[in-house]
Amino acid sequence: MIYHKFCTEITDKQGNLEKITLQYPDNFNFAYDVVDVIAEETPEKRAIVWCNTENEEHIFSFADVRRYSNQMANAFQDVGIGRGDRVMLVLKRHYEYWFAAIALHKLGAVMIPATHMLTESDYIYRIKASKVKAIVCTPQDDVPQTIQSALLQSGISAQLWCVQEDVEGFQNLTAKMQEMDSTFARVQTQADDPMMIYFTSGTTGYPKGVIHDFTYPLAHIVTAKYWQQAEDGGLHFTVAETGWAKASWGKLYGQWLIGSAVMVYDFDNFEPKQLTAVINRYGVTSFCAPPTVYRYLVRKGIPDMPTLKHASTAGEMLAPEVFHRFTERTGLMLCEGYGQTETTLLMANFQGQEAVEGSMGCISPFYNIELRSKHGEPVPDGEIGEVVIVPPENGKQVGVFCGYLDNEEQYRHVWRGGVYHTGDAAYRDEDGHYWFHGRFDDIIKTGGFRVGPYEVENVLMEHPAVVECSVIGVPDKLRGQAIKAIIVPDKKHSPSRELELEIKEFCNQKLAEYKWIRLVEFVDEMPKTISGKIQKSVQRNVEKTR
Repeated sequence: MIYHKFCTEITDKQGNLEKITLQYPDNFNFAYDVVDVIAEETPEKRAIVWCNTENEEHIFSFADVRRYSNQMANAFQDVGIGRGDRVMLVLKRHYEYWFAAIALHKLGAVMIPATHMLTESDYIYRIKASKVKAIVCTPQDDVPQTIQSALLQSGISAQLWCVQEDVEGFQNLTAKMQEMDSTFARVQTQADDPMMIYFTSGTTGYPKGVIHDFTYPLAHIVTAKYWQQAEDGGLHFTVAETGWAKASWGKLYGQWLIGSAVMVYDFDNFEPKQLTAVINRYGVTSFCAPPTVYRYLVRKGIPDMPTLKHASTAGEMLAPEVFHRFTERTGLMLCEGYGQTETTLLMANFQGQEAVEGSMGCISPFYNIELRSKHGEPVPDGEIGEVVIVPPENGKQVGVFCGYLDNEEQYRHVWRGGVYHTGDAAYRDEDGHYWFHGRFDDIIKTGGFRVGPYEVENVLMEHPAVVECSVIGVPDKLRGQAIKAIIVPDKKHSPSRELELEIKEFCNQKLAEYKWIRLVEFVDEMPKTISGKIQKSVQRNVEKTR
């Protein structure tokens, strides 16, 4: 398998990973050194199995991916996109995403995945922050129109591409690439060049741009092989839209490095029966989804899935009942994992270990991780500490992001004391298993998405009845957490069911669906610190006692 070229694994007698180290050239580029090499050595090897709700189907080999990515790279290069240029991809689960991603890697351009669920204001912020040179988007869900309006208001001009269809104001990239040469000369890039930017939710401001370099794919070898247990010649299915970092975790890098094809189901509305039908129709061997998906599967009934060998989950808390019922029905234990947009997989219930319900598992052998107190000292078993990453002696920790976009101060802050501070609290039990305790900040994890309170509060404050507000996550059986708005109304408005509905409708029209306010509570005043900051921890504790 090709990943052996780039790493050395040390395993025990049972094949469980004890240590892994990387070795790669200074100009490592996943597109050339992995995709094109596989295409040369085993051109007919499956790379992508794609289908949608309209029963369309495409199976792409690595030779196909090389050819189509070369054609796209030529199309991009033809309009002046090159090394270091930033290109936003809003492609849902369309197969063009994979060709575009590899094409941008070949050019040395920086790709910015984004979800189609973003609102106009979301796009305006990202366009201004990243100064994109081009945007490639889906023709669906009025995304082209929203992007055009956002560009107009941002005052930034960018090359606009659409896929699959002709859309006014956009070039049809799917049609254009077919006119281009299917060969592409290697562009010289460096392993430490920026490769992608993900925007991740912040608690006290707008989303942060998280920058990863070209070594990032290699850190996902552990993700794919030892946690998701994808296998050479197998078919791995991660449920994630391409706008989120979970797509990089489960729909591209690690899976191809270890020789597994990726299953892509292009859908809009989650339907458990359709999802399991896809698993059985195509013979999916490993599956990964957020707990929300497993909750729905358990509620609706899980059919036989004879080809499925492994199931994993991450993104939010998994209820013990879901763990037990899924295991009883399938015979497969749900293996939880933990990491961040800024990192790759940090902890998991790994291959060779018996999955422990509710536990993040054990530390990845790829990282040196400690739990530390607020004073920076390691904490004993049973005591809560912050998860921190201690870099190797050379200071370069592959898999950890290399910067926040235009925010060096924040980057230095999370690396204070020479270690990376995740902001996550956890404890270790006497058996060496780690348990998530919560965020030290206020990020809300709802339905598999991360939402920063500031993003919602900013919209809430636009409503004339809102004098002060606080947004928190509260327990929810389906979503893990639901978004709750706590509001101090002005004197002209009395708390009422009508006002609650009015505020919800006002805000939810302006928010992406995954940020929708589900609950509203009116209060006379907020709990605050001496310095006047709202104490969200107090509000969350009140919720726990209800």
